[in-house]
Amino acid sequence: MQGLADTLARPETAEPTSSAVERASALVGVIAERAAAADETDGFVRENYELLQEAGLVEAGVPAELGGGGAELPELAEMLRTIAHACGSTALAFAMHTHQVAIPAWRWRHQGVTAVEPLLRRIAAERLILLSSGGSDWIGGSGKAEKVDGGYRVTARKAFTSGAEAGSILMTGAIFDAGDGTRSVIHFGASMKAPEVHIEDTWHTLGMRGTGSNDVVIDNLFIPDQNVAFSRKSGEWHPVFQVIATLAFPLIYAVYLGVAESARDLALEAARKRPVSDDTTRLAGRMETELRAAQLAHRWMLDVAMRNSPSAESVNEVMIARSLTARHAIKAVELAMEVVGGASFYRANGLERRFRDIQGARYHPLQAGPQERYAGAVALGQPVANIF
Repeated sequence: MQGLADTLARPETAEPTSSAVERASALVGVIAERAAAADETDGFVRENYELLQEAGLVEAGVPAELGGGGAELPELAEMLRTIAHACGSTALAFAMHTHQVAIPAWRWRHQGVTAVEPLLRRIAAERLILLSSGGSDWIGGSGKAEKVDGGYRVTARKAFTSGAEAGSILMTGAIFDAGDGTRSVIHFGASMKAPEVHIEDTWHTLGMRGTGSNDVVIDNLFIPDQNVAFSRKSGEWHPVFQVIATLAFPLIYAVYLGVAESARDLALEAARKRPVSDDTTRLAGRMETELRAAQLAHRWMLDVAMRNSPSAESVNEVMIARSLTARHAIKAVELAMEVVGGASFYRANGLERRFRDIQGARYHPLQAGPQERYAGAVALGQPVANIF
């Protein structure tokens, strides 16, 4: 892209030659070669994860003072977007680790939360892979925590755990019912090596097949009181979740933007190899317009996050932009299929996989209904604490 497209493609706050982006760029050739095989076999992109670890990208978001790469949100988003051009599954799975690093790093930098420092140092020193159970553990929470002497016994099934096979620690939670009508969610990290934790092979899906987003089952795992990071009311927004929502989704949706951009590139490459009709030119123009709208919406997500002021208002702005990024990225890929025509139906050209992968943009929180209600409530001055 050139001109305005280049301006939109890279946030002003990120260095285009930053080490995380350069390292990711150096890997995309190999990652791209493996993408189709992972998709066709439902196989987790383990070898790609090993590349990312070897390249030092696992610790990219850890503050430099704690031994990491010191990359902040725009740079991490560009890193994921770069990987997504080669393989959406690798990028999306790695986004789940990346945002689990970016959130404690932000809290350490901007809120002075020292409790996260040991974890961040371990990520840098040991290259630990963090797993997110966000698909199971949104505002309502899931699973059961039973109070016992010295801690809790947890039983749960955590769906959509991307990268589960490569994970070191599952960052998750469970619901504690006090028996008096109050329900709270305790948050903790669960070692994936614990005998009470295992993976069930459930990830056989339309798209993003290589993410290995299988169910993780926790069976009567003991969590000591001192290992509970924090507790919150179930079914209600907590300030920590405002941080999570503000910071995580610009990273996750950088992946979908990268998928849409790569579909656009494939479509134009194919179109240039044959005589171009007026109809194809119009379709290409519509595709470019939809892609630009997705880029603008994603830029807004990053701009809001970089204000470093998570709140109900920042959640609203990020989630509006999340919906717009998804809507326009999906449409851009649909139009890429039309630009190419019937040939896009063949797996060999790569567009068919990207069409399936982009559908995942529909399903992360806040999905369409809750997002619209949240935005409407903010506009009308109504409470949003229980809209999720």
